[in-house]
Amino acid sequence: MATTQVAQPMTSEQLDQLCINTIRTLSIDAVQAANSGHPGTPMALAPLVYTIWNRVMRFDPQDPIWPNRDRFVLSNGHASMLLWSVLHLTKTQAVNPEYEILGQPSVTLDDIRRFRQLDSKAPGHPEYHWTSGVEATTGPLGQGVATSVGMAIAQKWLAARYNRPGFAIFDYNMYAVCGDGCMMEGVSSEAASLAGHLGLDNLCWIYDNNHITIEGNTNITFTEDIAARFLGYGWNVLRVGDANDIDRIQNALEVFQKTKGRPTFIILDSHIGYGSPHKHDTAEAHGEPLGEEEVRLTKRSYGWPENAKFLVPDGVYDRFAAGCGARGAEARQEWTKLFGAYRTAYPELATEIDQMQRRELPPGWDRNLPTFPADSKGMAGRDASGKVLNVLAQNVPWFLGGSGDLGPSNRTLLTYEGAENLEAETPGGKILHFGIREHSMGAIVNGLSLSKLRAFGATFFIFSDYARPAIRLSAIMELPTVFVFTHDAMGDGEDGPTHQPVEQLASLRAIPGLVVLRPADANEVVEAYRYIMQLRHEPALLALSRQSLPTLDRSKYAPASGVARGAYVLADAPGGAPEIIFIASGSEVSLAVNAHETLLGEGIRSRVVSMPSWDIFEHQTQEYRDSVLPPGVKPRVAIEQASTFGWAQYVGDSGRVIGMKTFGASAPLKELQRKFGFEPERVVAVAKELLGRP
Repeated sequence: MATTQVAQPMTSEQLDQLCINTIRTLSIDAVQAANSGHPGTPMALAPLVYTIWNRVMRFDPQDPIWPNRDRFVLSNGHASMLLWSVLHLTKTQAVNPEYEILGQPSVTLDDIRRFRQLDSKAPGHPEYHWTSGVEATTGPLGQGVATSVGMAIAQKWLAARYNRPGFAIFDYNMYAVCGDGCMMEGVSSEAASLAGHLGLDNLCWIYDNNHITIEGNTNITFTEDIAARFLGYGWNVLRVGDANDIDRIQNALEVFQKTKGRPTFIILDSHIGYGSPHKHDTAEAHGEPLGEEEVRLTKRSYGWPENAKFLVPDGVYDRFAAGCGARGAEARQEWTKLFGAYRTAYPELATEIDQMQRRELPPGWDRNLPTFPADSKGMAGRDASGKVLNVLAQNVPWFLGGSGDLGPSNRTLLTYEGAENLEAETPGGKILHFGIREHSMGAIVNGLSLSKLRAFGATFFIFSDYARPAIRLSAIMELPTVFVFTHDAMGDGEDGPTHQPVEQLASLRAIPGLVVLRPADANEVVEAYRYIMQLRHEPALLALSRQSLPTLDRSKYAPASGVARGAYVLADAPGGAPEIIFIASGSEVSLAVNAHETLLGEGIRSRVVSMPSWDIFEHQTQEYRDSVLPPGVKPRVAIEQASTFGWAQYVGDSGRVIGMKTFGASAPLKELQRKFGFEPERVVAVAKELLGRP
């Protein structure tokens, strides 16, 4: 008589391995189907990511924007299938831009089948705002870990402001996974140095030490003692010698949680493509699909059905629900109950948290913003900015920032009574000192903004080149970050061409979604900030003067509130339509006004258009744009101490641009203005030449 064999239930260890191999095979199948991507790192790091998500992190898949959740950042973003796999297997829910949970999965199995395809929620790299559960866009290597430092600073700041005895409202941790490329990029070094200085013990980087990059083994370029380097930064350094030992991984993560006063760096020794019978320690396995035959062999080595594609075996979803799902739900429910009691005890602070989480501004946020009287001597853009920053920092509790070691020169040091530095001992300070680290400053500001703070970073405009990758990512992520750049043209004359921006305005204006403003006087600076502070999904960049600019008489000329339209008619001539239009930004607006007054005295009708922001102007109606720049008025002169590139769209074939076609020079400002033609006489002469007047 035959006996029926009853399948034995899986042990806990077997279920863990089944989940890990599911992550691996989903990654392999997705890369193979796309014929594009990186299967090796997901194969090697599946045990790590499984351990972080299902054993350690406090993350509720049912509410992926819960304020006190732990954050996970995949800095080696080419391994994005790790993230798409766990977001799918945990059944993380989708959230819309209004922070509403939609009742549908963030990443479906069909999204994974369409990995790297148009409109899939599983793109080639993690994209914030596109897929819920992604904490930061991480494409360029090193950006993710640098951004995580901003997130860690934000948690410390939030805890310092809002936590009260018995109310640990903000006590979450940051987990960032990175690889050799992240460690080679300079931005990670800058950020790690600052994180060590600040003693960010809520921050853990896990370094995939696999010795492989696209060009081959890292021994051709990268042989430093990485552990010694991070010890030198002041980090706690741990090592896990086997990337497949999830108990040792969990133990290391628990050591991190217990470590106080310094961040933790875990070196995880792994093999690219681990699990394949050939263990491809090659760039091929790192950067290309395995191929159908290798896929079958690899699945065979996992004990997986060789021809099954995108298989999620029975028990896997339940395992994630019992781990990440249950732990996250319990933590969120406890927090929600705690926050309800907190709201009763500290209603004003609770309201602040609500407003901040929705990226709203508190009532009266713009009270006491200064208005500057007409003054021919005027005020530098940076000085007006400093006055505004001090008002905003007092009116908006979660508004903070600082400079890349140029605070006194950028005028970004907050000087109001009670303002203090943000340091390890005073994590609730509002004055950040980034040090001479412009690249990581940009990434850290992004991390602060991702944490819902309103943050700014500052330096000289020329050094925006060092911060550019992070500025670009802020635009991709649609973050309301603020970049305050001073010394915007040749005002720093004697320092010479290395310190005089020429091409920066044009190149930054070319970044989609970045609002670039170059105000003409102190009141335009105020209005620029008024506009910027109301942005919720766009980053903004201010280019401000070092030298004093005349404060225009607004009883004679148009009000500075026109800044909110991007460009506006500042001055017009009586007696009909203008014969010629001057268009300028920043310090050159007063130059245009001088030329306008001269022509007016000679009976020539001119118009002055102040154009602080191309981007804002281009978003106005065609009717408004035509009212400012009437199509029928062909003679036009644009004036800007920067590259002429791009101005043709406003002056047309019949116009002229007075700008820079070379780099600057080392000399006093007045000599530079004379040499490069930024003088009233030159502007008048060009206008008359266009009009055919003597």
